[in-house]
Amino acid sequence: MYTVDLNCDLGESFGNYVCGRDEQILPLITSANVACGFHASDPLTMEKTVEAAKNSQVSVGAHPGFPDLVGFGRRNMSIPAPEITALVEYQIGALTAFCHAKNIPLQHVKPHGALYNMAVKDFLVADAICRGIAAVDSNLILLAPAQSELIRAASQNGLKAAREVFADRAYEEDGSLVPRSHPNSMITDEEEAVRRVIQMVEKGTVKAVTGKEISVKADSVCVHGDSPSALSLVRRIRRTFKERGIQAAPLQEFWRHS
Repeated sequence: MYTVDLNCDLGESFGNYVCGRDEQILPLITSANVACGFHASDPLTMEKTVEAAKNSQVSVGAHPGFPDLVGFGRRNMSIPAPEITALVEYQIGALTAFCHAKNIPLQHVKPHGALYNMAVKDFLVADAICRGIAAVDSNLILLAPAQSELIRAASQNGLKAAREVFADRAYEEDGSLVPRSHPNSMITDEEEAVRRVIQMVEKGTVKAVTGKEISVKADSVCVHGDSPSALSLVRRIRRTFKERGIQAAPLQEFWRHS
């Protein structure tokens, strides 16, 4: 039987602006990546999201991004490595405070948006992120794509790293995500998305945008919470998991560094 984490990016509302359907999604997932105030969210949203995750028995992770509220953290920024390390430490620290207040542990860290995508290919960015994580808590699990620079940097910084795949994003042949600026970057057909998830979990492969089958490793499956179809997609994934005997569980319950 396969066991896999199902994660979603949540807590991305800001002030009067509501993003996603967090309260409905939370009971269906096993780990929540909570925005930390740089690309989205605010203190009250962070507090409410952590509390809601605890009430739904969902593990909490920090979702640090670039300081880019206007661009939702999806625009590349040229920032020196020491500053990247500091902004990662800052955001993890902020979310950790809310976790302590609600008496729930912080399980993992998953970089957001452009910070994540840059770190997949740029070791200096990846290393700066991992240095920030390790400085705060070396027991935190890093979520990152298999065969990425993030995985290599995690190993060199003594961090545990779980391999992540995406239900709603298209892949390049090198295992990176197709940029959102491209028309085929998102998987909008739910049936196709669910088929791809099952293939990634059970077979460790997925079809790249070129049509080539590539290897992946699915310790955790991500659905983007800001997508209009996120709730429906998560429901279908959980239903399909049940039908195929795939167990959904947070990383801290089943995953070990290998």
